[in-house]
Amino acid sequence: MKKLNIMIVAALVLVGCNNFDDNININPNVPSQASGTQLIANAMLSLSGLSSSPQGEFMSQYLSETQYVNASLYPQSSTSFYGWYQGPLMNLETVLTADDLSGVEGPVPNQLAVAKILKSYYIWHLTDRWGDIPYTQALMGADNFTPAYDSQESIYTDLFKVLDEATSQIVSGSITNDIIFNGDMTKWSKLANTLKMLMALRLSEVNPTLGKEKFAAALQAGVITSNSGNLVFKHLADANNQNYWYNQIDLQGREWWAISETLMDKMKPVSDPRLMVYAAPNRTDGKYTGLVFGETVNIDTEKYALLGKAIHAQDAPIYLVTYAQALFAQAEAAKRGWISGGDASAEDNYKKAIVASMDQWGADKSTLNNFMTQPEIAYSPAMAMEQIATQRWVHLFMHGYEGWAEYRRTGYPNNMVSPGGSDVPNRQIYIETEQFNNTDNYNEAVQRQFGGPESLYGKVWWDVN
Repeated sequence: MKKLNIMIVAALVLVGCNNFDDNININPNVPSQASGTQLIANAMLSLSGLSSSPQGEFMSQYLSETQYVNASLYPQSSTSFYGWYQGPLMNLETVLTADDLSGVEGPVPNQLAVAKILKSYYIWHLTDRWGDIPYTQALMGADNFTPAYDSQESIYTDLFKVLDEATSQIVSGSITNDIIFNGDMTKWSKLANTLKMLMALRLSEVNPTLGKEKFAAALQAGVITSNSGNLVFKHLADANNQNYWYNQIDLQGREWWAISETLMDKMKPVSDPRLMVYAAPNRTDGKYTGLVFGETVNIDTEKYALLGKAIHAQDAPIYLVTYAQALFAQAEAAKRGWISGGDASAEDNYKKAIVASMDQWGADKSTLNNFMTQPEIAYSPAMAMEQIATQRWVHLFMHGYEGWAEYRRTGYPNNMVSPGGSDVPNRQIYIETEQFNNTDNYNEAVQRQFGGPESLYGKVWWDVN
């Protein structure tokens, strides 16, 4: 029996290491005694870390490095997932295993539902980056310092189940301390169903029959239907809750990242209205010039487009799961024949997705009609899968890990480069500590997935192409 009034000892989650890779907002001021919704809120604070990482932008080739240029050459270095387990996932597990949640903070079933949805989202993010990861034996603290790695296939199976459980247990009434949806359980339910729908698409190549089944069920249950239902982390105009990129660029004065030529080549030739939001023109001649991804010599930041002010404003939000994604997913599903409507439905959802993306990013839509009629953009049945995938990738700007996952699944955009001869990685490498502190489980997971030593180019379960 577990109580909430326990000391949160995050360092006991996996193997006691605190070497993280991402800038996760783990609040150092978490009280030793915290309520259920306070722990959920603290887990929510880490959502911004899903996007606040240059590494994710390199994986998806949205940004090019201008300072530490070797970082964009895809070095065979390990990356830690410990921070996610020690921070948000431990907070959520504490809620899910407690037996004294207070109904004063809102219906207990709703607190548990939100915790399940958030935990599922974080786990999905992790398994898509590393492949097999600790799951069923993770988060046991001192009871198990050496958790086994679950296969990604089994993790997906369980996440579908957990998200179903979450939506089915939601009852009337809101919860307190909800900094994402202000206690609106309808939005939480739609988010859960949208996550299931996006997860189902990941199965398009490895198990399309199951993917189709899960997709249709999620869509029928009700997904995000407007930008007001987006999972978005809203930063504030204060030092304690500001955007990561604001700190790096505006406060630290770091011009370390330029818009990549990879992204620029998909936006500038078609006069994409989002470009003026995503980027600032260069200071040499006022043009939008992308920097070749992986360039290592003679980089003058005056000559290249840097991040747009709206992207690195102090209170700039982080978009994580959005209405436009839901629409792009439905467009692809219609084209695949997973849902009814064929090309007519695919085209309709594709166009709506682009408009939703423009609205989300605050782009000037006065030139939207011109953009939509560009040959590369206007829906073509023969080119539909590429068009849908490419526009989704453009939309996912600054959510690098998700853009990278979609690239691995679809192969689009078609202009990714291989800097220094290194292709875009297929996964990230486990933190080296696991080889020494969790040796047997690490070795078993690596052998099961790759049949030999792990690398950036071993593939996760769903990446079969």
